[in-house]
Formats: sequence, C-alpha cells, structure tokens
Amino acid sequence: MQLAVVAVVLVIVGAISVRQSTTTFSAERGAQMRSVAEYLANLSVVRQQVTSRDAARDLAPSIDRALSLSGATDVTIAGPDGVVLSSSDPQVVGERIDLGDSRVREGRGWIGDVVDDDGKRAVAGHAPILADDGELIGLSLAHQRYPTTWQRLTDAAPDLVLFLGVGALLGAAGSWLVARLVKRRTRGLEPHEFATLADHREALLHSIREGVIAVGTDDRVTMVNDSARELLGLGRDVVGRRLDTLGLPGQVVEVLGGGGDAQDAVLLVRDRVVVFNQRAAASRGEGIGTVTTMRDRTELVSMQSQLSSNLSITDTLRAQTHEFANQLHTISGLVQLGEYDEVTSLVGVLTRRRAEITDAVTQRIADPAVAALVIAKSSVAAEAGVRLDLSPGSALPALATPTSADLTTIIGNLVDNAVDACKGGPAPVVEVELTVVDAAIVLEVRDNGPGVPADMVDSVFVRGTSTKPDVPGGRGIGLPLVRLICTQRGGSVTVDRDNGAVFRVRLPQEVP
Repeated sequence: MQLAVVAVVLVIVGAISVRQSTTTFSAERGAQMRSVAEYLANLSVVRQQVTSRDAARDLAPSIDRALSLSGATDVTIAGPDGVVLSSSDPQVVGERIDLGDSRVREGRGWIGDVVDDDGKRAVAGHAPILADDGELIGLSLAHQRYPTTWQRLTDAAPDLVLFLGVGALLGAAGSWLVARLVKRRTRGLEPHEFATLADHREALLHSIREGVIAVGTDDRVTMVNDSARELLGLGRDVVGRRLDTLGLPGQVVEVLGGGGDAQDAVLLVRDRVVVFNQRAAASRGEGIGTVTTMRDRTELVSMQSQLSSNLSITDTLRAQTHEFANQLHTISGLVQLGEYDEVTSLVGVLTRRRAEITDAVTQRIADPAVAALVIAKSSVAAEAGVRLDLSPGSALPALATPTSADLTTIIGNLVDNAVDACKGGPAPVVEVELTVVDAAIVLEVRDNGPGVPADMVDSVFVRGTSTKPDVPGGRGIGLPLVRLICTQRGGSVTVDRDNGAVFRVRLPQEVP
C-alpha cells in the first residue's frame, strides 16, 4: 500500500512535469514557428515566385533555409486556396492542406496546434503572404512536432529523472522500514487478521452474560460490553471517558480504578447487588490497566434475605420454646411439691406479663406481622439478657403485604445486630420506634452498646464488613440486605453514633 502511494505520487509529479514541459514547448516553439512563417512570407523572392509556374522548385531554396535556421519539422508554402505550392516534404505538393482553426486566410498571423499528415500533433505558426497592393497571394506555414513523452519528461528539468529515481528509492526504503516497525509492533499480524481478531473480540465480549470492563492506567474506560453497561447503568459513549465522570457510586469507582486484584467484592449499584472480580492486566511486563468482571447477584441476595428472615423467625421460635419450656418445668416442679397457690400465682404473673407486652405492642402497631415480630424479638432479647423496648411514640398502621414483609426483614436484622452489639454490657437496652411521617415509614433502632466505629460508618453496609468474629458462611450480610431493600423501595438507611448506635430507616408507605 505504501509503495503504491509512493508510485502514485511519482506518477503525479511526472505528469505535472510533462504538462509543464508541454505548455512551455507550445509557448516557446509556437512563437518561433510564427516568426519563421512571417520571415518566409516577408522575403521578396518568396512573394515574387509564389505565383510562378514552377513554384515548387523556385521556392525550395527559401524553404530549406528557413527549415535549417528554425529547427521546424515542416515548412510549407501554399496558395490562398490551401493547395501546397512548395514544401520541405515534396510528397504533399499539390495537396490541399487542412488549416483547421487558422485565421491566416484573413490576412492575420496565427499560432496553434495542428495534426500533420502522419496523425501526429504539432505546434504551428502561420503567416499570410501579401502582394504590394495587400492582396493575399499565398500562405506561409511552419510546423514542429511535439516531442515524445519521455523527451518532454527529461526536458522538464535536467535532473528530474534523477530526482524521481531518488524519491522512489527513498520511498521504497521508508516503506520497508515502516512495514518492519508495524509488523514488529503488531506481532506480525496482517490487516485481515486484525479484522478477524476484532470481530471475534466483539462477538465474545457482547455474547457473554458477565459484565466486563477494562480500565487503563489513566482511569479511562478502554472497553465495556453490553452486560457491564446494563449492570452499571452506563450509556453508549463511555469508552475513553474517565471513571469519575460516569456518575457511578464512589465505592464502584474505587474498585474499578483500584489498579489491583479484587475478589468477590459485593457492592450495591442502584437497585442491584453486583459482585466484582478484578485482575491487573500487563503486556510484555508493563501494566496496561485492569480488567473487571461483574455478576448480578440481586436474586441471590434477595433469597438470602428471605432465608435470613426465616432464620430470625426460627431463632425467635426457639427462644420462645426455651422460655415456655422453662416455665412449664417450673410449674411442673411446683405441682409435684404441692405448691398449688404458687402455681396459680406464677401463671397469673406470666399471663399478665405476656398480656402487658402484647397490649403495649398491639396498641401502637396495627400491622399483625410487625407486631408479632416485635413481640417475638422481645423473647429473643430477654434470653440474651437484653431489654427490648418499644418507644411510647410509636404508631404504625396496617401495611400492604409486600411492605410488611420487607419491614419485618429490616426490623429483624437491625434488632438482631443491636442485641448482639449491647449484650454483655451494663444494663443493655434496645429501643425500637416506628412512626409514619409524610407518607413514609420511619424506623429507629437504638442500642447502648459500643456503637459503630467512626471509620466504618460508610462501609458497614457493604457485604463482608462486620465488627463481630467470623463464623462459617461469613458475616456482614444483614445490613447490606437492609440497604438493598431500602434502595429497591426508594428509601434510605443511615447510622449515627449517640451513646451507642442509632440506625434510621425511611421507607415509602404502600397503601394496603
């Protein structure tokens, strides 16, 4: 391709040179041919002999002299009717010459191009031969053929052929060096192989279900497939843009631009739970950026949410079973001892206590599922040595079933975390407050435990983050689930430090 371009350039240069040479030849030799024709027409011997009977012989010496002095190809003298009287080419004597566009018969000199008898193009100069009284008695014609293309090319400039040859050699050498450099940089691949690789790359990237995004060392996106665009909510024009201009959450930008390896990092992107895995990319030992794959785990996390809720209910039932078993054992012992009055008194106390708890909850919480959860969690908290209180300012109406189910999951996770945080401390207390403000459910769960560390206020809602010891299956699931539910429903969750931890949830109310 490069050699072809060099060849085309050389051909164009040569063509321009030939054209310039032709123009120069036409201008210079045309004037010369007109001068020769006028010189011959002004000779007295020519004017005297042009009308003689043997004009071909009488005019021949003058024609030969003009021919030798001018370098013309043909010199001809014709009559006013265009019939050749004498010529440097004796074979045309007596023939009628084609004057073309010449205006010499009008008594004017003329310069132009003509085609001679051999069909070759020539530059011509014509002049009228006039008698003393001004009568047109003959025509003086001088022609010179155009040189060949090669002659015009070599005449264009003395060293043009040399210049074109040197240019061709330099162009060929440069093309060879560029081709070597390109092949070295492209590992010897040909253009059609690049096209094949690009087609395969596009097909692979856009057909896999996992999201893939590549980021360069300058934090600019170099590649992204369709799944990644969908998971991250990106548009079509993200390639080449910096990560901090894409409108992604800060934690996602931090992971994508981290420059290192990340394994199973779980982040919340809009209303999706996305798992990120990142590897550093290098070429010939030099880092060129990172490649990050991502998978949507929203459905899996929702299932974990349901399992977590079921586990919470199981723990609650187990705590109540344990509490009832202890009470039955006590009643059984008193019966065996015959202390029937004590049995009556104990049953009355237990009944009143259960009724007080139930009345305190149901008077403030009209939703059966939420009320049942709070009552059950009080038993779980009591088993852990923690007092669970419902704020006197609480007031919650009946909720739609989906909202009620999500709210029970949120309360269960927050209460369990609060109980775990403050148990074992002095006078551990967990307080729950449920209200409705501006058509939104507002939940506050407070505890008097050590609180959330200042450096974990932002990361506490990220999966895997926990202040508690690791257990089989991992920790740090409850709060990310709470945040996921709130985000999916258009709500929010925050945490403050106020003599412990205060979690505030705002959830839009759905009309039942």
